Amino acid sequence: MNDRAPAPGGLALVQELVNTLDLASGADALDTEAGRGAFELAPQDVDAARELRESLRAACLAHAGHPAHGPVRELSELLAQGPLLVEVDGATGAASLVPADGSALTARVASAIAEALTAGTWLRLKACEAVTCHWAYYDRSPAGRSRWCDMGVCGARAKMRAYRARKAAPGTSA
Repeated sequence: MNDRAPAPGGLALVQELVNTLDLASGADALDTEAGRGAFELAPQDVDAARELRESLRAACLAHAGHPAHGPVRELSELLAQGPLLVEVDGATGAASLVPADGSALTARVASAIAEALTAGTWLRLKACEAVTCHWAYYDRSPAGRSRWCDMGVCGARAKMRAYRARKAAPGTSA
């Protein structure tokens, strides 16, 4: 939907999952075999993946200062179902959190979020302000205050709507 670079590190997985649903068209990549394959999902795991996706979208909206678009299950509750292990490299002593079950989507998402928390990047994964979009994007702006997934599309539309509203308001000047 936009031309921004993917989120860094494991956040790219989270971004990709949130962006499996195109709100404007209603197309859901998890309905396709290729879409499920991208996340190593069996057909019976799709409902849980959708629930996780919408809770992640709500977190991304919150990062951008917007309310959730509807009721969702608490993300922390869902992530508790994806246990992590501390893995220590014997040669370097470096430690990281890794999924206890490497193939489970929830565990991989939990690991990605843990990595992002350590790197300080979690709050920069946001969802577009446009209610017909809510596409996840990584905010690389210096102040961390971007509002749209793509300034040339969603941002331009929002600014044009605001401009037209000002022009249409009685007693105001452009």
